[in-house]
Amino acid sequence: MATVTSTSGVGSSVRPGRGVTLWGRRAQCGDLDGLLAEVRAGRSRALVVRGEPGIGKTALLRYAADTAPDFLVARAEGVESEMELPFAALHQLCGRMLGRLDRLPGPQREALGVAFGLRSGSAPDRFLVGLAVLGLLGEVAAEQPLLCLVDDAQWLDQASAQALAFVARRLDAESVGVVFGTRSPGAGGEFAGVRELALEGLSDADARAVLGTVIPGRLDERVRDRIIAECAGNPLALLELPRGVTTTAELAGGFGVAGPLPLAGRIEQSFLRQIAPLPETTRRLLLLAAAEPVGDSALLWRAAERLGISVEAAGPAETAGLLTIAARVTFRHPLIRSAVYRSTSPHERREAHRALAETTDPRRDPDRRAWHLAQGVFGPDEDIAAELDRSASRAQARGGLAAAAAFLQQSAALTPEPARRAKRALAAAQLMAQAGAFDAALRLLATAEAGPLEELQHAQVDLLRGQIAVASSRGKDAPPLLLKAAQRLEPIDVRLARETYLEALSAALYAPRFVTDRALQEVAEAARAAPAASRPTASDLLLDGQSLLVTEGYAAAAPTLKRAVSAFSAKDLSAEDGQRWLWIAWPSA
Repeated sequence: MATVTSTSGVGSSVRPGRGVTLWGRRAQCGDLDGLLAEVRAGRSRALVVRGEPGIGKTALLRYAADTAPDFLVARAEGVESEMELPFAALHQLCGRMLGRLDRLPGPQREALGVAFGLRSGSAPDRFLVGLAVLGLLGEVAAEQPLLCLVDDAQWLDQASAQALAFVARRLDAESVGVVFGTRSPGAGGEFAGVRELALEGLSDADARAVLGTVIPGRLDERVRDRIIAECAGNPLALLELPRGVTTTAELAGGFGVAGPLPLAGRIEQSFLRQIAPLPETTRRLLLLAAAEPVGDSALLWRAAERLGISVEAAGPAETAGLLTIAARVTFRHPLIRSAVYRSTSPHERREAHRALAETTDPRRDPDRRAWHLAQGVFGPDEDIAAELDRSASRAQARGGLAAAAAFLQQSAALTPEPARRAKRALAAAQLMAQAGAFDAALRLLATAEAGPLEELQHAQVDLLRGQIAVASSRGKDAPPLLLKAAQRLEPIDVRLARETYLEALSAALYAPRFVTDRALQEVAEAARAAPAASRPTASDLLLDGQSLLVTEGYAAAAPTLKRAVSAFSAKDLSAEDGQRWLWIAWPSA
């Protein structure tokens, strides 16, 4: 007996005594069975299921849910267009657990409340957010074993990914299982340190069995071998690529799986063949659903009504198995969503986003509304740019640096006035750099430099370029960039200038392979010539001591360095000085 689980992208078969398993995934299903058994026994476990698009990650997550009827199952799904919204995925996962929020310690409760927009406050500490989620999952699991399934984790917003990875690495005896599905490659990343299960293609025998479920008739053996070879054991490719190909002759004469597109692109092309024959109103409804990542069916129908699309338009898409519209709108596979969205014209996408913006509640969801407005406009628009600017402030207050940067980047693109556009681009670049997106930050700096900048802003551009050079291991570029920034800052902000001199000196001291002695000497001499601080802090003493060490030697520098080390040991050391400069004070000690 064999069936096809089309919604998961993998065939299934019956395994004696254990219910349904998946073609070619007996070992992987066994791993998940073991994880669930451990959690039932009171030991928390986490697992990252990693592999290329269509390899069966979603199917395995669904298998885990189907074989855990005694668990409470919580789900979240990364959506590419939501990567800029901080804590969006975390809210998906924990939204129904918030009734237990009052059981958490006060600081954790406050941090998670601010992150989810339930209360106002300063940007939440990421550590406290992670602890709060850990505590919340533990509270739920105390009543019933909990299974958290996070699919398409490569598209999680950065804040959610960090919090969930933090939780996954610290679960112990809470009866919680966490399973992530994400794409390759697996080196490093947010989930480093969490046990991984790498999925490879099916064997030829299993691939033939899966292909036989969608092409049950006779097929030329050479054609079958070609399909199996070109699909490389990818289950979704085996299931979806033959759809829309109506005859064996078509398969023999040009089965399109060996072209220049990557596998995900070829699978999308298969989905497009299924979408093309649908009525125009159905295709427009699919686009609306693809542009609205939350899956809010009420919002979808409001936007559809605004575009004159009736309820009947959903029928052909549901009959074709492309999506389901119930309490939530779900596509059969994420690649259907991307195929629909990418195949439409810019004008059609703008029309869909405008309809979604006009029907999104500006009080309940101002940030998503602003994002739809931005995608729906053609050309600069200061009103929308200002909305995005406000969204960036809210995102930053919730600790979503990448989200705030994305909002500001879009805001700058829509700003008509050059000076304001440059200012927003510079602010976006600073946030992008803090979020670790250095290439994006450098592109935004180029945008900022194209507009009129004040002298302070020019100095900030130089400073940020130098900081990016340090962070991205371009050591030799950092000292001259930082030195240039410090010298520009001297007449504007002495405090910031001295901090920048210390950054330049640190970059020169601790990248000796890239920096010449002459460059180090130049930075140290400039730092010694800088205006003195009126009330020296620990970092000021460190700058004076380190520059003396380079220019005058140990005997001259030792007294000042001793004072600096003492200042860094003092109880009244400011948090900023401790966080930024302690790593330089250690070798001085």
